[in-house]
Amino acid sequence: MSAVPDGKKLVRSPSGLRMVPENGAFTSPFSLDEPQWVPDKECPRCMQCDTKFDFITRKHHCRRCGRCFCDKCCSQKVALPRMCFVDPVRQCSECSLISQKEMEFYDKQLKVLTAGGTFLVKVDSSEKSETMVCRLSNNQRYLFLDGESHFEVELSRISSMQVLTESSTPGEKDICSYMSLLDSQISEEKDVCSYTSLLDSQISEGGSLRASGMVLQYKPPESLNLQQLHMETADDKRVASAWLTAMHKAAKLLYESRDQ
Repeated sequence: MSAVPDGKKLVRSPSGLRMVPENGAFTSPFSLDEPQWVPDKECPRCMQCDTKFDFITRKHHCRRCGRCFCDKCCSQKVALPRMCFVDPVRQCSECSLISQKEMEFYDKQLKVLTAGGTFLVKVDSSEKSETMVCRLSNNQRYLFLDGESHFEVELSRISSMQVLTESSTPGEKDICSYMSLLDSQISEEKDVCSYTSLLDSQISEGGSLRASGMVLQYKPPESLNLQQLHMETADDKRVASAWLTAMHKAAKLLYESRDQ
């Protein structure tokens, strides 16, 4: 194990080399834990094609799901940044497709989110709005909002998010809503957690609807009460809309991670 100057360390696991934060508390919310490998003795056959393993047909473990496959069913080596692997790693056909789709988020959307966009921001029921630049922190754990004032929203404390389109207002049907998507423990009733995405195919750079705002509900540190943040695109609306589109995809990724 060796340390590097940027607060990360290089660790070796059975799956390969990983570059992880020195302090586990600073792990990105987009990260996934390495899976437990299915023990060799429990998989005499490929879990995809049912081929029997022998001296010639070797068994391989998918680095994403931990299941056991033959070489034919687990031959692809694909980048897996969500587990912080340094190099592409062996994955089964199903997992490799998922990882390839996620690469667009890491190659494109994360850069948009960390670059930021300019918004008119209102907190709770305040009538006063402030022009602020909102961006994702480099460690991907916080939304930083900077204007005349500065405050931060920790992603893990967001209980709901709504992405609004140019023609929508809060409460209307064409709203993407992610309820308790980041931490089900934020809500006392876990069964209220839900995900509705009516605009997946339309909110995009080339889609028919353009994102124009976002409503967040979150719990500030050391507070039991939810606080609401309302954001509307300002100045360069194209850049701000692209930021909201990226945030929409980030929220979806985080919600889906709960089942992985």
